[in-house]
Amino acid sequence: MRLEAGYQALVALLKKMERVLVAFSGGVDSTFLLDTAKKALSAKNVLAVTAVSETLPLREKEAAIQIAREMGVAHLLVESHEMADPRFTGNPRDKCYWCKKTRFEALMALAASRGIPFVLDGGNADDRKDFRPGSLAARELGVRSVLKEVGMTKAQIRTLSQRAGLSTWDKPACACLASRIPYHQPITPEKLRQIDRGEAFLLGLNVSPQVRVRHHGEMARIEVLPEDIPKLLEHALRSQVVDYFKSIGFLYVSLDLEGYCTGSLNRSVNPQ
Repeated sequence: MRLEAGYQALVALLKKMERVLVAFSGGVDSTFLLDTAKKALSAKNVLAVTAVSETLPLREKEAAIQIAREMGVAHLLVESHEMADPRFTGNPRDKCYWCKKTRFEALMALAASRGIPFVLDGGNADDRKDFRPGSLAARELGVRSVLKEVGMTKAQIRTLSQRAGLSTWDKPACACLASRIPYHQPITPEKLRQIDRGEAFLLGLNVSPQVRVRHHGEMARIEVLPEDIPKLLEHALRSQVVDYFKSIGFLYVSLDLEGYCTGSLNRSVNPQ
């Protein structure tokens, strides 16, 4: 769909909904959706809700709070309890289904209690290309992925976000921390804290913000953009990284020479 036509279709769809609750992560998609909903419906008819648990990086929680405040939209933080569900913490291939089911059930109940007829998420048309069992939970519960419904791609969302002056227009993707743990290896609060601390440390270095710390038990596998690999191999910086990662509990520290790859742990699900 052409850019302008897609945007107008989105606005028209939102106007028909009248009042909406937006599942708000502070990422590219949900920020664009929240901004568009505010413009289409006015701030008083939009509620942003961020699900908070150990799986959410602290930096992302803080960013969501700041963005919603700047946007002038009502924003709630809701505790999410997927870590109490062994169907999630056992880390099966469909763990995202159980996480999203828990979260969206809570959001649907919250919306109903406030008389809000629609709960929206930031799913877009590109999501069909990856393994996303969480999308099934959303559909089953009646959560609407309006960006996907109008056929809007990530590239289009970034272009429209830049046009709207949103600071998130070029923000790197940031999946939940549990996505850094290989399937069937248990998800624990300790592992999630290690990952969060490791990524926060790397983001404090002179590298691109697109980083991942994959948790392989005693070993951390660091993914950065290929152009940043030489920086981390410089002796002084390499020593800092190794020392820090060992200080947070890893025995071994590796640098993935392939570089950052979104959804790399999904290769066992969708082999190329």
